[in-house]
Amino acid sequence: MFHYLDNAATTPVRPEAAQAALEAMTGGWGNPSSQYALGKEAATQVQGWRSDVAHALGCRPEEVFFTSCGSESDNWAIHGALEWNRRKGKHIVTTAVEHAAVLEPVKALERRGYEVTYLQPDHAGNIGPAQLTNALRPDTVLVSMMLVNNELGAVLPVREAARAVRQAGCPALVHCDAVQGFLKVPFTPKELGVDLLSVSGHKIHAPKGVGALYVRKELADSKRFPPLICGGGQEHGLRSGTEATSQIAAFAAAARLGAASMAEDTARMAGLKNYAVARLARELPEAVVIAPEGAPHILPISLPGYKSEVIVRFLSDRGVFLSSGSACHRGRPSHVFAALKLPKPVLDGALRVSFSYDTSEEDVDALVNGLSAARDALFSTLS
Repeated sequence: MFHYLDNAATTPVRPEAAQAALEAMTGGWGNPSSQYALGKEAATQVQGWRSDVAHALGCRPEEVFFTSCGSESDNWAIHGALEWNRRKGKHIVTTAVEHAAVLEPVKALERRGYEVTYLQPDHAGNIGPAQLTNALRPDTVLVSMMLVNNELGAVLPVREAARAVRQAGCPALVHCDAVQGFLKVPFTPKELGVDLLSVSGHKIHAPKGVGALYVRKELADSKRFPPLICGGGQEHGLRSGTEATSQIAAFAAAARLGAASMAEDTARMAGLKNYAVARLARELPEAVVIAPEGAPHILPISLPGYKSEVIVRFLSDRGVFLSSGSACHRGRPSHVFAALKLPKPVLDGALRVSFSYDTSEEDVDALVNGLSAARDALFSTLS
């Protein structure tokens, strides 16, 4: 038996989502662009699945465009926004704690002559709305701010950011990476006031390899928002390529089920987070909870004086799986934890625990017991 506590990296596929994928592969497997009955049936199914994802997001189906992942959605949003505003300026505002899928394309644009303002977090990863207001300029063409930080769980002020952009009168489009927020915190794109919003399937118990980009209808209908891929005209001409029907089917199933049980699931995860904090305080008082507030499914902690990668391996040998930060870092130090300017012992021991609807108290118990064992077993070599 193992205890999986790395749901911010990826989630196990729901059986219903796997079944939906299987049915799409073995039943209605026609090409949705084909004009005969099998193709038309597949096209109808894709539209139904689009409606399911749109309902979970709280937007219109025609505002949902399927992609291969959250990173693709982020890249498309960034480059699309800059193309939209190509004659209005070359200034971008984002945060220093964004996912690499935002930071890396922004850094590449910086090398091409764009000017970037990186908003800095406080010690818990929060961004003050006043920072953004002060950063906005008449030539700001894009503001990209994530909804929930993938390593800290901090909920960023996206709604306030969008409001500040409108009040400032600058031309910026507002993009939100909502990959970690989708079905974890309540929102709709309209409530946030964003123009573009990215989500991913494998964070909500769908398979890897599918995501979506919300494009506000006025942008999508304008004929000015640039396509990601040119070709056969799929996704209303904005992302050509034959639709990945089995992955989309699974994404829709996971979104539908997740939306139906969101209130119950998030309450359960919040309870587990509180349970973990209480057990750590009682049995491992030297552990530091880096950001106790925020989204219900992410708990960043540290065991100061111990190297996080050693702790991760120690726990893995005991069947407890968690992360030393974002799985996308591949062993490199986390830019998110580094941005908090934590004391070095705390930074070195930083870990990310992340829950799901099917995480149990037994999983948390295994974590705390494993950390206690690590403290005792590794103390002489790492103290």
